[in-house]
Amino acid sequence: MENMDEKIVHQTGNTKNVLVGLLVGGLAGAAAMLLFAPQSGKQTRDQIQAKGIELRDLTTRKVGKAVAQVHAKTDELTEGVREKAEEFKQFGQDQLVKQLDRVSAALDTGKAARETS
Repeated sequence: MENMDEKIVHQTGNTKNVLVGLLVGGLAGAAAMLLFAPQSGKQTRDQIQAKGIELRDLTTRKVGKAVAQVHAKTDELTEGVREKAEEFKQFGQDQLVKQLDRVSAALDTGKAARETS
């Protein structure tokens, strides 16, 4: 059991060492990049700002296109629903007229039978 605990402690220590090494290496790389950059810090900041604006504009255009597509599809679906509603309304009216004609014919038949009796 002690041997197993020692392995876990050893593995945890290795993981910490790897993470610390990655962190230190990343920071050293970033510092070296800034020190040996072919342009000044102001130029780098300006470049980052310009790229940020470019990405913002690209995102705005893509979102605008997506919103326009959603509006177009919504309008299309709304029109389809309106057409179907009108078809159902017309169908209901036609069925009502047929039923009223049947009732009227039945009443006429009933009146005629009563008058002949």
